[in-house]
Amino acid sequence: MTSSTTDFLATGRRVIAREAEALTALGASLDGGFAEAVETIMQAKGRVIVSGMGKSGHVGRKIAATFASTGTPAQFVHPAEASHGDLGMVMRGDVALVLSNSGETPELADIIAHTRRFDIPLIGVASRAGSTLLRQSDVALLLPPVAEACDTGIVPTSSTTMTLALGDALAIALMEHRQFTPEHFRVFHPGGKLGARLAKVSDLMHREPPLIRPDTPMSEALLAMSGRGFGVVGVRRDDGYLEGVITDGDLRRHMDGLLSLTAGQVMTRGPRTIGPEALAEKAVAVMNEKKITSLFVVDPEGSGNAVGLIHIHDCLRAGVA
Repeated sequence: MTSSTTDFLATGRRVIAREAEALTALGASLDGGFAEAVETIMQAKGRVIVSGMGKSGHVGRKIAATFASTGTPAQFVHPAEASHGDLGMVMRGDVALVLSNSGETPELADIIAHTRRFDIPLIGVASRAGSTLLRQSDVALLLPPVAEACDTGIVPTSSTTMTLALGDALAIALMEHRQFTPEHFRVFHPGGKLGARLAKVSDLMHREPPLIRPDTPMSEALLAMSGRGFGVVGVRRDDGYLEGVITDGDLRRHMDGLLSLTAGQVMTRGPRTIGPEALAEKAVAVMNEKKITSLFVVDPEGSGNAVGLIHIHDCLRAGVA
């Protein structure tokens, strides 16, 4: 290992250590103001308007995106653009979350004045207690005094890390209070691996499952099994209740005289099923546990009627399994 490599590692570890210390200080500094900020956002009938300039603006965009993806409608408004017409995006019913390390960023003056003029709740985040931003705010969130991660103390590092973490803390507090579930989360994340993991059974299931009656001769049951390619057929009563299923295993167990039997005599009663609103990952877990390749999907209202079928291959194609 060269001396330059050692120096680089030492710098990297020092930066991370300082930012970790800053986050610890931030956690210890949270008080009733944080709870008041959460309550203020909860009471808003509109959106959270996040704004900030420079590095605070970049952090603000991420905070707004996190809010929006976790059930809190939010939008980032650039303070300079706000002064040239975008203030029309900030309306009564909204709540503003304005970020500035110094609390004196001149570009924020118009958006701060706009919130005061139209009685829009203002949550300010800054590191100076007597700053203009915090003095004008309805809820002031003061960042604790910590050193920036650079030795010169001029590069926004620890301060922006704290602001980002504070935004995450607000978003998660709101998310948990609203009991925001993975199913809700999937609505805002339909793409990629995350979307696949949060897909519902109803998104992947076949909506016309193979079904026969208990008195169906096995000669017809075999045609129903092979015709759809699932290797399984459901057996339902006249009222639609899924009474059983027939799989390849059932065929092997009744091979002697199979064609002289009916579906009701061959089927496995009380099959494992799943509801359409369950996550597809849950269906995969059940199939793996039971060593089966498909599940019938039953009416969630308790009727026991089969409304679909999900196969392990459907999950594999969707990237769930």
